[in-house]
Amino acid sequence: MSAKDPEGAAACEVWFYHLERTGLDQALPELLEKTLQRGWKAIVRSSAPERIEHLDGWLWSYRDESFLPHAPADEPGAARQPILLTTGVENANAADALFLVDGAEPGELAAFKRCVVLFDGNDDDQLRNARAQWSAVKARGLPVSYWKQQARGWEKQA
Repeated sequence: MSAKDPEGAAACEVWFYHLERTGLDQALPELLEKTLQRGWKAIVRSSAPERIEHLDGWLWSYRDESFLPHAPADEPGAARQPILLTTGVENANAADALFLVDGAEPGELAAFKRCVVLFDGNDDDQLRNARAQWSAVKARGLPVSYWKQQARGWEKQA
């Protein structure tokens, strides 16, 4: 049974992904592909404008045989994009999934089905931030899970 918000709608699930074996550039495209395969739209929110610029180029070229259709939020037609890259808090493309990187804050989550927090396990600041976000999400009563990168892939730990 899934958690419900006060209005009775399914609450946003918040998944924490602890990156240890690969970096964000390897993990994020795979998770975005799975999101699009579900028929969902996504927002990738960063606290760093330079990360948005990097991802804008990377998602077109991360693999020779495919790309992920996306755009930065400040480009025309942002509302039509399957994946929107932003530092802002608006859900301009009516996304189902929110991906948080670089310690970006989740803000209001009611519009999302899932929020994925990706953090680098080798970065003490990101670890501290992820722990604080975990506590805040739990305090809000949202369903939360923790995924750790293992040799054979992602494994749910909590």
